[in-house]
Amino acid sequence: MNEIVRVHHNPLSALGQPVWHWEIPVYLFLGGLAAGVMIVSALLARRFADGGADASETSQRSPWGRLMILAAPAALWLGMFALLLDLDLKRHVLRFYTTFQLSSPMSWGAWILLAIYPATLLFGLSQTTESERDWLAAKLRIGALRRILEGLHSWAQQRQRTLTWANIALGVALGAYTGVLLGALGARALWSSSLLGPLFLVSGFSTGAALTMLLPLTHREHALLRNWDMIAIGVELALLALLFVGLVSGAQAGQRAAALFLGGRFTAIFWALVVVAGLVVPLALESIEVLRRRRAALVAPVLLLVGGLALRWILVVAGQSPLG
Repeated sequence: MNEIVRVHHNPLSALGQPVWHWEIPVYLFLGGLAAGVMIVSALLARRFADGGADASETSQRSPWGRLMILAAPAALWLGMFALLLDLDLKRHVLRFYTTFQLSSPMSWGAWILLAIYPATLLFGLSQTTESERDWLAAKLRIGALRRILEGLHSWAQQRQRTLTWANIALGVALGAYTGVLLGALGARALWSSSLLGPLFLVSGFSTGAALTMLLPLTHREHALLRNWDMIAIGVELALLALLFVGLVSGAQAGQRAAALFLGGRFTAIFWALVVVAGLVVPLALESIEVLRRRRAALVAPVLLLVGGLALRWILVVAGQSPLG
């Protein structure tokens, strides 16, 4: 009889042993949400600035729609705080910024996260009115702040087009990175698909649009977000289908991973919470809203947010589960 001894130096290679807990899905959700807010805010600003049917309504833009971009760095900060709680060696975080590794998704992510803060804050400042800047300076009671805000506002206004595209590009990079982060761990069959990056990007866009639609927007702003969101939901459903087709038609490990959602322990919660309640029902509600030409209740955006969080939570937990 031959005895085989396995020693795992990296806990991520010990399949079936959960090493990522609630902090990681929360981080992935808030990161995707920040990415979605960045993209939809920049697209709205671009749509109203470029002329056409929306140009005449530029002056009617809601303050919430203009300044929603500022929710992105706030969501990202909360997500990074959750990530920090998960780290064992918290002091080593700064080492990410002493080097740049082309082949490391975490290295890419660290620098993308760093670039997002100035990009979003400057873009948000460029969207403010003079009275809003006066209010902020008076609220903080910093005498020199008024001059600083005016200088930054003028600088950002002159580069508004560049800042718009920078926020779109960084939003896409952040949204895709949250999926690539899981996909880089190829030893986990469920996470080894290259579709996780696009899936998390589209899901993040949808949750960003959903969060914005919860606010008191103008009719045109809401209509644009709703139409974009309906397209995103359709793409997300297609990507989920392709993900499972790829797992079922692939290697044996992938088939066992797919079985977790096709009759296994995650079947009911995934299909009920993510697919039906988180995607199909919101799509139906938004379609009814279009047909009736009226704004619906806030049920659809709330369900989209719950479904976006559930998607990441279930995939993280299922990816660490025994495949049977």
